[in-house]
Amino acid sequence: MDNQGCPRCKTAKYRNQSLKRMVNVCGHTLCESCCGTPLRKTNFHMQLFKDPAIDKEVEICKKVLKITRDFDFSSLREYNDYLEQVEEIVYNLTNNLEVEGTKHIMEAYQRENRDIIQKNKAKLMREQEELLLLEELLLGGHQGNEHRRLEALQEEQRQLQGRRKSKQALLDNLVRHLDMNALMSPPSCWHQHKDRTAQLETQIEKQKQVVKPTIFSTGIPMGQTVSCIEEVLYSYQPINSHTYRTPVPELKLLGHIPAGAHAMGGCCYGDQ
Repeated sequence: MDNQGCPRCKTAKYRNQSLKRMVNVCGHTLCESCCGTPLRKTNFHMQLFKDPAIDKEVEICKKVLKITRDFDFSSLREYNDYLEQVEEIVYNLTNNLEVEGTKHIMEAYQRENRDIIQKNKAKLMREQEELLLLEELLLGGHQGNEHRRLEALQEEQRQLQGRRKSKQALLDNLVRHLDMNALMSPPSCWHQHKDRTAQLETQIEKQKQVVKPTIFSTGIPMGQTVSCIEEVLYSYQPINSHTYRTPVPELKLLGHIPAGAHAMGGCCYGDQ
């Protein structure tokens, strides 16, 4: 948690969630005359990575790479050699290796390519201005769309208010032109009017019930005819079966048989 706080005021990140750590060109979160680098307020920027050394490397890359671009070289080989030199410069400045010699190399390169560097700076400024102008145009277009949408809503609201006023004026005109006898008529007339209104409402509800959906939720159309067989009343029909055995005599031909005759008959039949 030591890296998540300020080394000067000792404020920790977990105690102040809105704490913002700043990084300078030397790569330290906050220098206390430990590295001998002169600090300027303009050189501080917001720390983006957990390791301040990464922020330092990123800032050095931005400063070195914006000097020249790929189209400033006549061949791809020259541009690749330049990139290798840039990597060496960034590594030395990030790790504080041969800092003075590396700075002299950068200054000599800037003197030799001063015209190209100035031209690139001017082009970069134009690109930034064009980008800002494009953002303003996009923002203006968005605001224009919002303004037109607001005007459309206001116009719709005015139309609704105008319709309400027209309906109210029509009702007032009807009331003024009504017959006074109708207004002074006995309550029975008003009851008849209420009854008629109730009848109309009932008819409307019935009509709504009559108008049913034409398709079920399953997709089968309503009202589709289905073929069916007409049903008839049940009538008993005796079963004619062929057993291919000796026919059994009917009960009325057998007469009355004693209760024990069944067992005796069975024994006699078994003896035979």
